[in-house]
Amino acid sequence: MAIYRDTRMTAQWKIIPEFHVSQRYSSRHVLDELVPFFRCGYVKANHATNPRDSTYVYVVRNRQDLLEKIISFFEEYPLRTEKSNDYRIFTKIVRSMDAGLHRTKAGAQKIIALAYSMNNRGHYRRRAMPKISF
Repeated sequence: MAIYRDTRMTAQWKIIPEFHVSQRYSSRHVLDELVPFFRCGYVKANHATNPRDSTYVYVVRNRQDLLEKIISFFEEYPLRTEKSNDYRIFTKIVRSMDAGLHRTKAGAQKIIALAYSMNNRGHYRRRAMPKISF
């Protein structure tokens, strides 16, 4: 999830759901195969400005693609890894956004809290959960 302050938005926060799959450079071909498989997304260097990071990432940001291609695929073929709980939260966020919940301040706050509960409670996030005041 990409989350940043944007005063042009009704809730004053821009929330962009992102589906990521990362691999080391030696396995980049696996990521390249995901683009035609799902018919969406793109592959890029994971941290292009860090010369020590040789990972690549497959990214899908388009909400309709997330709903119709990614989420529907994993509903049919569920994850069986420890990431499955984070994926359930991600799915809840995308569906909440599709229903327009992110357009209200209370909804944005709920979605941001859900996003920060993912991936080891945001342990690897660059920034702490923002103090949301409206």
